[in-house]
Order: sequence, then C-alpha cells, then structure tokens
Amino acid sequence: MAIRITKVYTRTGDSGETSLVGGARVPKDSLRIESYGTIDELNATLGLVRAHNLARGAGPVTERVERELQIVQQALFDLGSELACLPEDLVDGMPRVGAEDIDHLEACMDAWTPELPPLKSFILPGGGPVHAHLHLARTVCRRAERVVLALSRAEAVRSEALRYLNRLSDFLFVLGRWVGMQYGEPEFLWQSGLAKGPSKAARKRK
Repeated sequence: MAIRITKVYTRTGDSGETSLVGGARVPKDSLRIESYGTIDELNATLGLVRAHNLARGAGPVTERVERELQIVQQALFDLGSELACLPEDLVDGMPRVGAEDIDHLEACMDAWTPELPPLKSFILPGGGPVHAHLHLARTVCRRAERVVLALSRAEAVRSEALRYLNRLSDFLFVLGRWVGMQYGEPEFLWQSGLAKGPSKAARKRK
C-alpha cells in the first residue's frame, strides 16, 4: 500500500470531530476513536520498550525481543486501521489481525514459559527498564481491550480483535518475565502483610 503524507495539520479537527478512514465524521471522544487511540498509545509504549531493549547492545536476547516487538507493532497498526473504519467501510484485502497472529503469540509463550520459574505470588512491575516498560505496555493493552470490548457492545467488532488483545497482554507479561531472567534482573513479588508504616524499631528511635 502506497502512503504519501505531504501535510500533517489539516484544521478539520478544530471543532472536536475527526474523519474515519471511510470519510465519516465522528466526535474525537467517541468509543471508536478511543479504541484506536488506545491502540496507538500501546504501540508507542512498545516503541519505548524497543528503545530500552536496543540500548543494551547487540545480542541474541536483544535481537529476539526486537524481532517479536516489531511483529506486534505491525499487527497493532493493522488493528488500529481496522478500528478506524466503520464496519460498512471495511474493504477486502485490508490487513487485519487473525488466527495466525494469535497463534504466533501463543507459540512464543509456549516456548518461553518452560524456561521460567513457577510463580508463587503476584509480580510487581519493575526489575529493569525493559521488564518494567513491558509491564506498562501490558496495562495499556488491558485498557485497550476494555475499550474495544465497550465498542463491540455498540458496533460490530471482529472477535479476532478482542482475542488478539487478550492474548497480547499475556504475551507481554510472559515476555517481561523471560527478558528479566535473560538479563539477570530481579523479579519483585507481592508480599502479603508487608508493613505499611515505619517499623517497630524505627518508631522506638523517635
């Protein structure tokens, strides 16, 4: 598909409306705009993950993460383009996420999970820049899924779109754990009953 952008600003959105791919005008706070806008936010967050990953320098882990995130970003762009169309404006041949994309995410998780220690508690975001930003991407993905689900209650949305986002959040979680292990970074676990104030020793010193 040939794309040529010669001018970024158009002044057509100054009144709070924007055009969908098929030309329909909708408010910028509509669920459809919120849906593909959140997909765009997720894509930008993954761009941040890639930047932190590449900053570590060349290596097999860096290259694997870079390759997989490139694949995901391309799929998310396709999904955003689909959501930017009203159902009646979708055309044959438009790139869309499908079963093969979901299968790929599952295959990656199936390959990484056996290498990881079993979880005995919930994970707190952190551990290192790549791992922490993958957690951030995971939460944005969950929000994108919620918004697209809300849209699906009002307008037609393919089930593959929701399935992909649901699987992608799991993928980002597993990838974060795998990356942290490969880079030798700590994995912070939730601890039930952890003291919420100064310790007894600290209180005695006052």
